[in-house]
Amino acid sequence: MHTNTTSSLMSNYGRPTITFERGEGSSLYSIDGREFIDALSGIAVCGLGHAHPEIREALCTQAGKLVHTSNLYGIRVQGELAENLTKLSGMRNAFFCNSGAEANEAAIKIARKYGHQRGISDPIIVCMHGSFHGRTMGALSATGNAKVHEGFSPLLEGFEHIEYDDIDEASSALEKANCVALMVEPIQGEGGVVIPSRGYLTRLRELCDENNVLLMLDEVQSGIGRTGKWFAFQHEKLLPDVLTIAKALGNGVPIGACLAKGAASEVLSPGTHGSTFGGNPLACSAALKVLEIIQRDSLLDRAAKLGRLMVRRLNDMLCDVDGVVEVRGKGLMLGITIDRPCAEIVNICFERGILINVTAGNIVRLLPPLILSDETAEAIAIGVAEAVVFFLSKSK
Repeated sequence: MHTNTTSSLMSNYGRPTITFERGEGSSLYSIDGREFIDALSGIAVCGLGHAHPEIREALCTQAGKLVHTSNLYGIRVQGELAENLTKLSGMRNAFFCNSGAEANEAAIKIARKYGHQRGISDPIIVCMHGSFHGRTMGALSATGNAKVHEGFSPLLEGFEHIEYDDIDEASSALEKANCVALMVEPIQGEGGVVIPSRGYLTRLRELCDENNVLLMLDEVQSGIGRTGKWFAFQHEKLLPDVLTIAKALGNGVPIGACLAKGAASEVLSPGTHGSTFGGNPLACSAALKVLEIIQRDSLLDRAAKLGRLMVRRLNDMLCDVDGVVEVRGKGLMLGITIDRPCAEIVNICFERGILINVTAGNIVRLLPPLILSDETAEAIAIGVAEAVVFFLSKSK
């Protein structure tokens, strides 16, 4: 895989020399006719795979009626989507935007305004080391990863970072008088598919309640069925104050949402925040169809089952391999920790017709679509395990 440079594009993406022209289900097809199993789903976006016929029909139907009016006017399908999402999540209301970064920007603004309404002039949002919340300046400042910060200082003030899955450190940070919110991923995605200890989120909820602090969960990557629940926080018994989602919500059509309940749901008033394209009829129609299909086809249970199958197969093949530290996963959000930098595994899988990526330098990450067949899930697990073994055998 070599970098493909095009003079008319900025060079902020290191891309392989491959261009896809069509997809079907869990497969992508390049312009030269090669087929690849998409075990990344466009980075957790195409949860229902590619060219889903019902989503295509919903988009065509809506495009034939109305694509955009702006949020100066009512949008019927936007209201329907908000009602669906609040019922599924336990939240009260929703703000729609175009991406996960924008959803997190909305959450940050809610937290700061919530603090100012309480008389706090210098509000602090507590975030996690190893987190990733997006590349806009607010979301970047919330992100706990020095590598993605490089070259973009000064970052915004008002963020403090603590260790993930450390309740004692969280307790100390949330006790500070100017702390207004805690922003956390239920599972760290870009940070390496890091799954916290059972009960961690529940304890964070308790600490936030004790200190009158908003609990804001970033489920941009883990939401919309990825982990076998609608949202990863639903593996425990709690509700956040703010919930951010995007990626799989539109199955490739750009849409994000910031959901809120309680005091957080009353912070934004007319004129305080907005989005030109956010929640337009086209994107909302796609999202409504995504939710309908996941519910109708029992894809939450399917994701949980497939995840167990893949983790079991990966463990069977890698448990005694020197250099493999751990195989872990929740639903179809899977990670394999290698004891050394392993970006080359992406190339090895690519040559074998499987699309994956490596995050945090040494974590093989798999985010396949929820519509996988058992056979394709098995093929991904076997192909990736063989690639890991091959890489480790030549990098001793």
